Amino acid sequence: MAYSISAQNFVAISDLHPNLARPSIIGVVIGKTDAKGFPDRKNIGSERYTFGFTVRDSPSYFINVHSWGREDYIKSLSESFRVGDCVVIENPLLQTKEVEKDEKFSPSTPSCYKLLLSENHSTVKICTHNEVDAKLLSLLKLPVKNPQDFYSLEDIVANGQSLDGKIINVLAAIKSVGEPKYFTTSDRRKGHRCEVRLFDETESSFAMICWDNESIQLAQSWVPRETVIFASDVRINFDKFRNCMVATVISKTIITTNPDTPKARVLLKFIKENAEMLDLDDDMGDELRESINLQTILGVYTVEKIKMEALENEGKTEPFYGIVFAYISTLNIDNETTKIIRNRCAKCRYVVNESTDTCSFCSSLSSSEATPVFPSFDLLVDLTDHTGTLHSCRLSDTVAEEALGCTVQEFQALTESQKTGLKWHLLLERSKIHFKVNFSANSWTGLRVSLLSCKLADPVEASLNLLEKAK
Repeated sequence: MAYSISAQNFVAISDLHPNLARPSIIGVVIGKTDAKGFPDRKNIGSERYTFGFTVRDSPSYFINVHSWGREDYIKSLSESFRVGDCVVIENPLLQTKEVEKDEKFSPSTPSCYKLLLSENHSTVKICTHNEVDAKLLSLLKLPVKNPQDFYSLEDIVANGQSLDGKIINVLAAIKSVGEPKYFTTSDRRKGHRCEVRLFDETESSFAMICWDNESIQLAQSWVPRETVIFASDVRINFDKFRNCMVATVISKTIITTNPDTPKARVLLKFIKENAEMLDLDDDMGDELRESINLQTILGVYTVEKIKMEALENEGKTEPFYGIVFAYISTLNIDNETTKIIRNRCAKCRYVVNESTDTCSFCSSLSSSEATPVFPSFDLLVDLTDHTGTLHSCRLSDTVAEEALGCTVQEFQALTESQKTGLKWHLLLERSKIHFKVNFSANSWTGLRVSLLSCKLADPVEASLNLLEKAK
């Protein structure tokens, strides 16, 4: 409900002190956590609820606000506003914060205090943006940390596991936002997650995971390739499944959307000027820049099941992974008219422009040095089992070298008859294939199947899996 603020006298966050009687504070909400329940020690068998948010009223000052109470009160209050809203807080309890304790799971703030809301004595009222001074709304564009203090995605990748568990700041553009995934844990708690893909001038794809409803809702408002974010205090971890580093939004994180900073403006200019190159990257595949731990891929599919899964999840941005026991039914490696080897950039592994032999991604950077390239397999194969055929699956780079049993250089030295012999060594032999399926509007099939591993199958393992699928 909108609230009139014309006649209200507000106390600036910088002027808060314990002797104030019934203070009122106005500010924009820059961070917020989900409402959560916990056992009530005073009433065994019942629960109390809590949530927190962070309010800012000037470039230099913001403060954390916490509320505890009945489930109905906390959930109703929490759902009444979102990050980006302007609120008036009346009659909160002012309490000196214990930095080590209070900021372990909450954003770090410059204020010496925290605000506590009481159901019986405090109120939070929403203001419309029309009622609020533009200077207050402009605070939503200012990061809460030094805008120069951030890691590029390349820095994170280069530092690798030495950053595992560290909390850092990240400036990046939004490449894609996945749909929220809902699940139930083993102890029957409901959860959700959303994967956001980031990129910048240095890295073409980097995962950031949101686990709470507030950050997921915020992420859903981001427009891919038009949005830049400054994420303060995200946690960096090594993901054993992907075998790479990922960022995670935590309760300390505050995300500034399209920040008004010089570095953010440079990044926004970069993504606008390189839109065509980024479209090309969708088809060339992130699988060349992420190393999946194949041991974590357990689900066995038939070709028919892959197609059904793709149909059921049409339009989704997140990929799915699996194993299929199938034949390679098309493998054009002895056809001179088919382009099966392309040059890739040695730095970012993009396929380079054939006419200029330059990398569209790296050449857009300020460096004047030419980036070296290397030849790489880039094959399209068909996969067939007893349920059907998957056409134009991508077999690329080192995965192709392992499947063919030779490097690009060794392959180029083969005669045409030797290439034909190599083809028939693999063709129509049942293989165990780990795959990744992306949904791609640029693909004529609507999806992009990439082979992460392709090896001749063990006959016993293949037979057991076929029998299992037949049941």
